[in-house]
Amino acid sequence: MKACAIVGINWGDEGKGRMVDLLTEGYDVVIRYQGGGNAGHTVVNEYGKFALHLLPSGVFRPGVVNVLGNGVALDAENLWAEIEALRARGVAVSPANLKISDRASLLLPWHREQDALEEARLGAKQYGSTKQGIAPFYSDKYQKKTILAGELFYPDALREHLAELLEWKNLILTGVYGARPYSPEEAAAWIETCGTRIKPYLCDTGAFLRSAAAEGKNLLFEAQLGALRDLDYGIYPYTTSSNALAAYAPLGSGLPTVKLDEVIGVVKAYSTCVGEGPFVCELSGEAASRLREAGGEYGAKTGRPRRVGPLDLVATRYGVQTQGATALALTKLDVLSYLKEIPVCTQYELDGQRTERFPFPLALSRAKPVLETLEGWHCDISGVRRWEDLPAPAQRYVAAVEESVGCPIRYVSVGPERDAVILR
Repeated sequence: MKACAIVGINWGDEGKGRMVDLLTEGYDVVIRYQGGGNAGHTVVNEYGKFALHLLPSGVFRPGVVNVLGNGVALDAENLWAEIEALRARGVAVSPANLKISDRASLLLPWHREQDALEEARLGAKQYGSTKQGIAPFYSDKYQKKTILAGELFYPDALREHLAELLEWKNLILTGVYGARPYSPEEAAAWIETCGTRIKPYLCDTGAFLRSAAAEGKNLLFEAQLGALRDLDYGIYPYTTSSNALAAYAPLGSGLPTVKLDEVIGVVKAYSTCVGEGPFVCELSGEAASRLREAGGEYGAKTGRPRRVGPLDLVATRYGVQTQGATALALTKLDVLSYLKEIPVCTQYELDGQRTERFPFPLALSRAKPVLETLEGWHCDISGVRRWEDLPAPAQRYVAAVEESVGCPIRYVSVGPERDAVILR
C-alpha cells in the first residue's frame, strides 16, 4: 500500500488537478479531504477540458474510486450539477466510483448567502471570498451547527435538527445583516431535493479506506488551494477556512491512522494569486497583462483575473517546508517561453534588511521583492517530453528553483495535456 498527497505550495491554482489526473494511473483511490466548491482543479484529457470543484480529479480514470472525506464542505447542490455536467460529456459517475463520507457536513444555502453578505459588509476590507459559503460553513461546523450527511438516513431526527439550526441561523441573517429569513418549508424542500440525490453515494468512507489499505490499495490524497491559503499557516486572514496541508490528509479523509509515504508539492513556474491579501512579487501594467494572457490566468471557479508575478522563491521555500514536500511538480514552464530574461524573487527586503525567511503575515505588506534574472530560452517547449531535449536555459531554470527551495523537482509540466509532462 502506498499513500501519497498532492498539495499546493503557494496560493493555490498551481495545477494540482492535472497532476492528480496524470498520477492516478498508479493509484486505486483518490480522496479529497478538505475545502469545498471554491476549488477549481483544471484537467485536460481525452474527454476535453474540465474545471472540477468538488469531485476528485481521479474521476476520469476507469477503475479508480473517488472519495469525498469527512473534512470536505459538502455542497450537495453544486456537486450534483457537477456530476450531471460530467455525465453529459461521457464521464461515468456512480456510487461505484464516487463515495461520500456520511460524516461530512452539508453546506446549506444560507452559507453561500451569508458569505456574500459578509463580503458586502466588509466592503473595501473584504477577504476576496469566492462566495461559495466556505467560511460560514466551517464556522458553523466548529460551532456544531451543521448537519451531517448521514442524518439524511434519519428523517425524523433530521427534521428536528434542521428546525433548531434554522431558528439560530435566521437570527443571524435578519439581526446582523438585515436579510430575509429562511422558512422551514424552504429548508426542508432543499434537503429533500439535494439531499435525496446524494444519498446513494453516502457511506462510512473510513471503513472503506481501512479496507482498501488492508488490501494493499494505493491511496492518493488531493488537497485544495495551497500552503499560503492554509487557515493556520497561510497569510491570515486572507486564507481559506480549512487546512490545506498534507498533514491534515489523514484526518480529513477518514483514515487518521494512515502514514503518508510521499508528498508531491505543486508549484507554478511563476507566481499567481486569486483573491485579496499580500502578494510581494505582484506585477502590474503591461508586464502583468502579458504574463496573465500567456498563462490564461483567470480563476477556474470565479473567472477573476489572477494576480501574477515572477516566481517567489521565498514563499515557495516556506510552502515546501510547511507541506513537508518530498518532491515537486513544476507546472506551466512553457508559459515563460516568451521571455528573453526571466526574473525570480530570491529574497525579501524588510525594514532595510534582506531575508530569505517568509515573515509573519502582517509584515508582508512592508516586504519588497529582491529580484534576480535568469536566462530565458525564448522558444516553444510545449512539445518536449524528455529532459535532455529541453533547452539548456530551461534546464538551468528548473535546477535553480530546485536548489533554492531545497526539494527535488521530479515533474516538469510544459502544457495542459495529460502527457505534456517531463519526468526527471
